[in-house]
Amino acid sequence: MSNKFTEDDFRWMKQAIELADRGRGYVAPNPLVGCIIVSSEGNVVGEGFHERYGQAHAEINAINSVRDKSELIDATMYVTLEPCSHTGKTPSCAKEILDLPLKRIVIGMQDPNPLVNGEGVAILKKSNRFKVETGCMEREVRRQNEAFVHYMRFQKPFVTLKIAQTVDGYVAAPDGNSKWISCEESRKKVHEWRSYYDAVMVGRNTAQIDNPNLTVRHVEGRQPRRIVIDGDLSLPANLNVFTDQHEQKTIVLTHNKEKYEQTADPMLQLLKSDYFRGETVLVSKKEGHTDLNHAMELLGEMQITSILVEAGSQLASAMIKDNVVDKLHVFIAPKLLGGGTRSLLGVGRDRMEDILDLHDANWEQVGSDMLLTGYF
Repeated sequence: MSNKFTEDDFRWMKQAIELADRGRGYVAPNPLVGCIIVSSEGNVVGEGFHERYGQAHAEINAINSVRDKSELIDATMYVTLEPCSHTGKTPSCAKEILDLPLKRIVIGMQDPNPLVNGEGVAILKKSNRFKVETGCMEREVRRQNEAFVHYMRFQKPFVTLKIAQTVDGYVAAPDGNSKWISCEESRKKVHEWRSYYDAVMVGRNTAQIDNPNLTVRHVEGRQPRRIVIDGDLSLPANLNVFTDQHEQKTIVLTHNKEKYEQTADPMLQLLKSDYFRGETVLVSKKEGHTDLNHAMELLGEMQITSILVEAGSQLASAMIKDNVVDKLHVFIAPKLLGGGTRSLLGVGRDRMEDILDLHDANWEQVGSDMLLTGYF
C-alpha cells in the first residue's frame, strides 16, 4: 500500500467503490465505475456511477450532480477506474475533465481496455492542470471488476462455478433429487449472483432432470442469458429454458454439426410450431464432448463477459479438468446423505503433488450453510 495516499483518500475511494457496485448487472461489457468529488473544504459535492451500458459514465454523472460549480475549484476527484480517452457510445471522460478547475485526481486503477490503457491518465497529466495519482485501493478495484479485467485480457468470459453440497460431498441423492441441499438464504444469494452475471450455464443433465428456469426471481435484478450445453442437440423442446418468456435469452451450445445445420435456416424454423427463438451455436468436438475452451472463445465473441455455472457433477468436473473455471463458490450444508452423486469426480488429479490449490479463499456463513469462495 503506497504511503502517497492519505486516510481520507482511502475513505473517499472506498465510498466510490461502493457507489460503483450499484451498477452491477447493468453495465457489462463495460466495467463498474464510481466517482466522488470532494471540495477543498473536505465535503462531497458530487457523486455518480456508471448506471447502464451505453449511458453516461461515472465521472460525467458526478460532474452533473454538482449543484454549485464553484465548489469544483481546487476540488479532488476520486474515480475507481481511469477515465476513458476515446469516444464510443459516450464522449471521452478524460477530455471532459480537462475543463474542470480541479486540483487533484485520484484513480483506483488503470483501465485494461486497449482503447484506454493509460491514455486517459496521459491526457490528464499532459495538461499540467492538476495532480494525477493512480493506484489507490487498486487491489479492491481490480477484484470488483474481475470479470471485466479477465475479459479484456483473454477475450473470454470470467467463469464462476457454483456447487451446493452436503458435508460428505454429495450434490444429489441416489434417486437424483437435489431439492434442497442448500438453505433458503443460500438460494437467495444465488439469485443475486444470477442478476450480476451476463449468463447462467448448465449442462444437458441438469437441464433435463431439474428443468430449471435459471431466472432471477427472489430478488430484483436483470435477467441473465441462459446457456445450455447440449452436445447432441437432443434435449426436449418443452423445457422451461426453451419455452418461457425469456426464451430469446437462451443459448444452446452443440457439437452436432448435422443437427445444427438442420436448425440453422430461420425460414424453415418458422414453419415449426415449437420454433426455438433463442440462439444455437456450433462448437468444436473434443474427445466425444463439447470443446469447453472453444465454447468460451465463441461466447467471448458474443460479448458475454461473465458466466455463473450451476452445473451437475459431470459438467463441473469437466470444466475444472479443462481449466476453464476462474472462481469457485461451494455451499456446504450441515447435512449428510451417505450416498448419491458426488460434487466432483475425475478432474485429472491423481496424486497429492497435483492437487489444485485455491487462492484468496475465504469462508462465510450464509444461513445454516457455510460458503467457500476461492480462485483458481
